[in-house]
Amino acid sequence: MITPVPIAGLLERFFTERLMRERQASSHTIAAYRDTFRLLLAFVHQRLGKAPCALTLADLDATLIGAFLDHLERSRGNSARTRNARLAAIHSFFGYVALQEPTHAGLIQRALAMPNKRYDRRPIDFLTREEMEALLAAPDRGTWIGRRDHALLLLALQTGLRVSELIGLRCDDVVLGSGAHVRCRGKGRKERCTPLRRDAVAALRLWLRERAGRPEEPLFPSGRGATMSRDAIEYLLAKYAAAAQKRCPSLQKKRVSPHVLRHSTAMDLLQRGIDRSVIALWLGHESVETTQMYLDADLALKEKALARTAPLPTYRSRYRPDDRLMAFLRAL
Repeated sequence: MITPVPIAGLLERFFTERLMRERQASSHTIAAYRDTFRLLLAFVHQRLGKAPCALTLADLDATLIGAFLDHLERSRGNSARTRNARLAAIHSFFGYVALQEPTHAGLIQRALAMPNKRYDRRPIDFLTREEMEALLAAPDRGTWIGRRDHALLLLALQTGLRVSELIGLRCDDVVLGSGAHVRCRGKGRKERCTPLRRDAVAALRLWLRERAGRPEEPLFPSGRGATMSRDAIEYLLAKYAAAAQKRCPSLQKKRVSPHVLRHSTAMDLLQRGIDRSVIALWLGHESVETTQMYLDADLALKEKALARTAPLPTYRSRYRPDDRLMAFLRAL
């Protein structure tokens, strides 16, 4: 008989030993994995009626994990890509458990065999220049929050920082004066510097003066002085996008998310003739090929290419009706 194995100890060791000590995973990876298991344990508690600390490894079988993944898409409205990211965290955990509890090899292998979900790749969403200007005009700069949010949006649209990079900025990450730039640590623990235009320099100089924070404090704090959350960024974006719709009605058809701002930066650079390799460096992409999606989404660039091509010669011919039997077969 297989002895039940409490999941609490395994999960704690997975985070402290495997992720933090052995793999030295970044804070972004740990946060993403943490959120996955918080959602999973809450779902299991609701489904089985057992407290998370009372769960055993046998409770997390492939059937229950599959139900959780379906719950993410149907109830929470997550995309297939988000579902696959949650599954990757679960796979990583079971890969660790396989070494710790080989007696549960059957259950572990079934969990590891769960495949990613395939999905259609749609053209990316991005804001036009007019839409970006309308969004920047939305915050009320007569208030402290409005001035903070205007500086945040301007920095996000100019640098293309990921939301995790944006909320992780500290006051001393902004360097003004000659060679003004902002420093951040992105994916893969890579640090990069992104230059700032004069309008961003002016806005950030005023904001830093009003912020009056210590070097190690958040550049864009919450109302209580703490680091802003992802949810807070998404909330303020939704609020200002709704307000900007009055000035720019085309925003009504777009969902403005932090990543849409990042895409908007890349598209703005591309449309101004910036080389793909420079855009990859600007955004902190691992490969230049990642920027290919911006070329695919740029309809104006394709129209320019089409305008340079010569039309194919066409020849007029007299219409002849098709054979009725052949037409019938073709219509099946």
